[in-house]
Amino acid sequence: MGLALAGAPLAAQQDSPAALAETALAQFDAAHEKLEAAQSATDRVKALTGVVQAYEEGLEAMRAGLRQVSLREAEIAREFEDESGQVAALLGILINLKPDASPEALVHPDGPLGQARAGMLVSSVTPAMQAQAEDLRVKLQEVQILRELQDEALQTLSRGLSEVQRARTELSQAMSDRTDLPHRFTTDPERMQTLIDSSATLEAFASGLAVMDVVDGIAPLPSFKEDMGNWPMPAPGRLVRSYEEEDGAGVARPGWLWATRPLTLVTTPWPATVRYKGPFLDYGNVIVLEPANDVLLVLAGLDEVYGDVGAVVPAGTAVGLMGGASPDLDDFVENAVQGTGAALSETLYIEIREGGKPVNPERWFANAPL
Repeated sequence: MGLALAGAPLAAQQDSPAALAETALAQFDAAHEKLEAAQSATDRVKALTGVVQAYEEGLEAMRAGLRQVSLREAEIAREFEDESGQVAALLGILINLKPDASPEALVHPDGPLGQARAGMLVSSVTPAMQAQAEDLRVKLQEVQILRELQDEALQTLSRGLSEVQRARTELSQAMSDRTDLPHRFTTDPERMQTLIDSSATLEAFASGLAVMDVVDGIAPLPSFKEDMGNWPMPAPGRLVRSYEEEDGAGVARPGWLWATRPLTLVTTPWPATVRYKGPFLDYGNVIVLEPANDVLLVLAGLDEVYGDVGAVVPAGTAVGLMGGASPDLDDFVENAVQGTGAALSETLYIEIREGGKPVNPERWFANAPL
């Protein structure tokens, strides 16, 4: 790309909107290379999971870059408007003060002395005017660079929005085709359906699932006693409602409500057995993972869920996808520039149960949003 702010200090270049935009473009290029490499990867699920996450990071960087570019361009426009008025006023004064060598000026009451003073004043102001003109030239050059970056970003963004959707589709298919995961048990569909039908709440369903007998198979789960509190979040986002915090209707749930962007990939933070996946009541799709005996991780509100019941999935494995619609190019740019819309509009419910009882998720996740 090679676009840099000429004459700007290195530190300022690194923190500039142009640098942010270039970073976003580089992340999209890296994601594109990962997508091409995933076609021949031995573990396509792992490769495609990395591709989707790379694109999600690139989209976040692109939002930040476009927003900062827009803000900087607006700032320069305001500076132009302010300075143009000052320059016009100063030029008017200088025109009136310009030296006049006509015979009439010599007999003016101010005489030659006034003309000399005017000339000295013009000479002293000239360097400042030149410096101001150079400053304006640099800013005009910066505006040109920002607009070139915007044009390049739009081309890359158009390709990125299309490719991330392609990667999500291929990941869903790869998960459906996967047969290489070990299984700890096989589920009894009739018993599972009976539990679903008899459970009036998600809490009742999770409690019943926790005590449902299973036959252990060949794949014991790793111990995580030393790693308790170090789990990464299942998806990027922010906390909307904490453990047992009441909502607007006065209902308190024993878990976190976590806001994400549309179509965000959800991954398991730890190796776990899939105990259940599918729709439940009004929670949307739910997946229940068992990272250890007597511990369940409940994730609800997904649009799609991946995996087979009884399978053991490694940490970082995609287990679902949030709902919502992918923004088109115009919507993405408008929302990024204005800093609105297409935001954290989807909600993931996160609940952890130990010994059949819910506990505060902050015990498990690193950098928990207390």
